[in-house]
Amino acid sequence: MTQERYARIAGWGKYVPENVLTNDDLAKSVDTSDEWITTRTGIKERRIRGENDTNSSMAVAASEPALEMAGLKATDLDLIIVATSSPDYLLPPVSSQVQDILGAKCGAFQLGAGCSGWVYALAVATQFIKSGAYNNILVVGSEIISFALDYTDRTTCVLFGDAAAAVVLTPSEEPTGVLSFELGSDGSGAEALIVPGAGSSKPLNQDVLDNRENFIRMDGKAVFRFAARTVASSLKRTIDQAGLLPDDIDLFIPHQANARIVEAGARFLRQPAEKFYLNIHKYGNTSTASVPLAFVEAMEEGRLKEGDKVAMIAFGAGLSWATVVAQVGVGDISSAHSLFSYAVKRARNRVVDGAQMAMLPLYTLFRRNKKK
Repeated sequence: MTQERYARIAGWGKYVPENVLTNDDLAKSVDTSDEWITTRTGIKERRIRGENDTNSSMAVAASEPALEMAGLKATDLDLIIVATSSPDYLLPPVSSQVQDILGAKCGAFQLGAGCSGWVYALAVATQFIKSGAYNNILVVGSEIISFALDYTDRTTCVLFGDAAAAVVLTPSEEPTGVLSFELGSDGSGAEALIVPGAGSSKPLNQDVLDNRENFIRMDGKAVFRFAARTVASSLKRTIDQAGLLPDDIDLFIPHQANARIVEAGARFLRQPAEKFYLNIHKYGNTSTASVPLAFVEAMEEGRLKEGDKVAMIAFGAGLSWATVVAQVGVGDISSAHSLFSYAVKRARNRVVDGAQMAMLPLYTLFRRNKKK
């Protein structure tokens, strides 16, 4: 009998730009305040791309530590999936750039499903591994959503930020990784979250620019109703599909769209708020990067440990949604070893970098004396 295969999350990484945009910063240019934003969304600040940040460079920066943690080289990858709504170019897909920069020799494709994209990609990658088609898959969510924001519109510009995060999936014989999932879409709500211009149906021209149709427009109330009604019930079905109850989930990782939506979901599932991981106060809504960034930080903070059940929930433009129930790396010694090795190497590099910086003044003085 053929041994069933599972897709283990073997490594993870993140990248957040250095530039911080606070609520107080926004209040200087738009009619809002820190109190107004925090009360309605839970957001205090967000990260905005730096001068040298591109979608592809951010994706690579998140992918490299994920590969190192998994104990893999880029040439070991069988597939790369990059979920995004803000690629570097209309063509080529950003996945090809990521593949080239990393030095991988595998297939790569870009997946677009709005803020749900990375969870979609995680489910797709899992099926490739479970079927035996591929072994090692890099799944990235990378977003520079700030380029599509109208900073005169307080209903949207206060919500979003830029970031990237990635995981590496590898096969396992243990029941781990994605245990169940549901992907959904309701195109009747497309106009609730849309960039109406600059696409093929309404190409970029002066009218589009004058009407500011090249920026995100959102009906926040419609999105809230959709999330509260559709997404919470989808999550319950996904938990049922895994043979679990909501009480069995150790941590919920929701799309970081709005803290108030998360609170409504917790009430629907009758779960304590502390079981829902939030980092929205630091990053805002990073769209496709939202869920993987939260997952990575939950792992870094020790909120998840080996064997824990985690539910990931995403929703966004489409309108679309995706829910996943997964188990964190069961019984894989190599995973723990690679994680330890990665942590030691990063710590060693920080020490070396610090020593080099400390020696820089002496080196400069030596060079000057040598020239004399």
